[in-house]
Amino acid sequence: MRILVLGRGKTGKLVAEVAQERGHSVHALDADENHNARSLTPATLARVEAVIDFTTPEAVLPNLRACLSAGAKIVVGTTGWYGHLAEMRALAERKNGALLYGTNFSFGVQLLYRMASVLGQEARGFRFHIDETHHISKKDAPSGTALSLQSVLAATPFGAGAEITSHREGEAVGLHRLELTGAEERIVVEHEATSRRAFAVGAVRGAEWLSTRTGCHDFHDVFTQIL
Repeated sequence: MRILVLGRGKTGKLVAEVAQERGHSVHALDADENHNARSLTPATLARVEAVIDFTTPEAVLPNLRACLSAGAKIVVGTTGWYGHLAEMRALAERKNGALLYGTNFSFGVQLLYRMASVLGQEARGFRFHIDETHHISKKDAPSGTALSLQSVLAATPFGAGAEITSHREGEAVGLHRLELTGAEERIVVEHEATSRRAFAVGAVRGAEWLSTRTGCHDFHDVFTQIL
């Protein structure tokens, strides 16, 4: 496949490396080269089979609009734009494009969501709390993963109302802890990303999966088909 990677930050660089390791042809654009999506012309997008975006909340919306308007296929690991999800879904469907989005592309976090759902269904009498830690330069707080975890719990009878505490420390890749406190006992479920490579592998395999599809897809809903 020919893959275009948007963003040359730490995760974007790993995405490009993983894609190359998996035998794909890769081209990457940084923020200066693609300001306001100026490089995402229909001619450029026609030459690639998938786009992977790990940029910023400010950059991702112009990128999405340009890609989906051209009927391209795009995987988005950037968060902070979900207020526009309905608009992007409609655009993908109208232009026969494809969008795969997710707050976290690691397999382990998807399992964390599933465990949270089970606990929310069964843990009567416990107080739920979410604690998340990321690197000091992460712009959004709470993290998209923590908000997704909160959303999973909100759909359960006992997990609704879970509060989130956010920390920004050093170079922490990503730590999410779900804590349940009862009268005489405590349950802790924790996921720690020790490398951004987990996100990169999920995103590249997601692009491979998306290359034969159209429409709008949440990684959480389809990850068992991908990984």
